[in-house]
Amino acid sequence: MKLTDYDYNLPEALIAQQPCPQRDASRLMVIDRQTRKIHHTQFSQIGEFFPDHSLLVINNTKVIPARLIGRKLSTGGKVELLLIRQKGANTWEALVKPGRRVTRGTRVVFKEGMLTGKIHSKSSLGIYTVRFKSDGDFRKILAQVGRVPLPPYIKREPNHTDKEEYQCVYAKEEGAVAAPTAGLHFTLELMDKLKRDGIHPVTLTLHVGLGTFQPVKVEDIEMHKMHAEYFELSQTSANQINAAKGEGRKIVAVGTTSVRALETVASEGSVDPYQGYTDIFIYPGYQFKAVDALVTNFHLPKSTLLMLVSAFAGHEFIFEAYQEAIAQKYRFYSYGDAMLIL
Repeated sequence: MKLTDYDYNLPEALIAQQPCPQRDASRLMVIDRQTRKIHHTQFSQIGEFFPDHSLLVINNTKVIPARLIGRKLSTGGKVELLLIRQKGANTWEALVKPGRRVTRGTRVVFKEGMLTGKIHSKSSLGIYTVRFKSDGDFRKILAQVGRVPLPPYIKREPNHTDKEEYQCVYAKEEGAVAAPTAGLHFTLELMDKLKRDGIHPVTLTLHVGLGTFQPVKVEDIEMHKMHAEYFELSQTSANQINAAKGEGRKIVAVGTTSVRALETVASEGSVDPYQGYTDIFIYPGYQFKAVDALVTNFHLPKSTLLMLVSAFAGHEFIFEAYQEAIAQKYRFYSYGDAMLIL
């Protein structure tokens, strides 16, 4: 399988730069893998399409203000960090730019010294290990110093509304550096309505990091290696999922992160509780063991996310749906519209 098989042309005007004013007022494309039919509706109506009494698996990770802009202590030169994974109490893996200007031992100062970081090492993949010092609790200082880590295709600086909008309403466990964007469409009112209609949520936590948005740089996609991301599936959640599967109820994953977590711990007919890392890479040919339906956004060309949904719905059908979305002027990517794959 070649990387070029997952490319498509997207008009720049369709890349959403702002969230929908009302989360569940975004558009929803429903695609059925059996009938190969495509239906257009509004996200607030998604409950009408869920299988009866299905279980909704949501990722309750919470985005941290992972973008840090500081100055080199030695020269005053600007340095930007994107925290991607915590390695210790005050040690993080990070992407750094401009990387050519920092070496081991470089010290970076943020917010007039409220936080300082020292470059400890750099991996062959260009990932830096940074050790921080702060005058007080690191997380509290980070909340004051850091910025919302909006994706690079959003061509604006984050504003005060992004702190809430780039966060799922059920976000709870801090640690993600990007939002599990399929969940951004849900409101508390919609979640309550789904419960009343017999669609109940169960939670897992996968801290979205580099593995989710790391670009594929090899033409043979099977040679791509995912960056590991931390996740947890509790015994309680595993029991609920296994009970639902035992009763013949469908498992609906909200987002590709939920899919990757579930498929990491799935065997035929059940899932196991887990606490650790996953580097699972799902692409066409993969046989799904846990997930029956998927809520997702529209993904970047040549991305592992596009490969995952192509594995789930079929390459040809997904690209047919994407061309339909472009023709109908759907909004793409993190703040864009949604798709339900049945």
